[in-house]
Amino acid sequence: MELLIIMAIALGALWLMSSRTRKQQRAAQEFRNNLEPGDEVMTASGLLGTVVDVEDDVITLESSPGAHTRWIRAAIAKKIEPPVDEIDDADESEYEDELEDEDDVVDDADRISHANDDVIDVPDDLSSMPPVRKDGEPDSK
Repeated sequence: MELLIIMAIALGALWLMSSRTRKQQRAAQEFRNNLEPGDEVMTASGLLGTVVDVEDDVITLESSPGAHTRWIRAAIAKKIEPPVDEIDDADESEYEDELEDEDDVVDDADRISHANDDVIDVPDDLSSMPPVRKDGEPDSK
């Protein structure tokens, strides 16, 4: 009796996992079947490009202007949504408040010049790091 219960639970778990996998495969196939020129996509190998042409099972992608490559439909992993430029209203109002005190007008040049104000300088090697003592603590000479 106990063996039957264990087998039933195992079969149920296998069925649930396989149904989830089938559902994901169907969704991926539907996505690939609905590709149209102009869609931004990423291949399974990580190449980003724009769909230029769709012919049966061959998708032509443009990765840079004039560079066309042909891919099989199954190699397309996902659609990339174009980035949307959103401005955080809280950050912008805080920045504008600072400039209002100076009676300046905020323009793109001001924003660009202040973009790197909070940049942290990180060394690209360990030569500037203090040596480590044998007990694992940094040496504080």
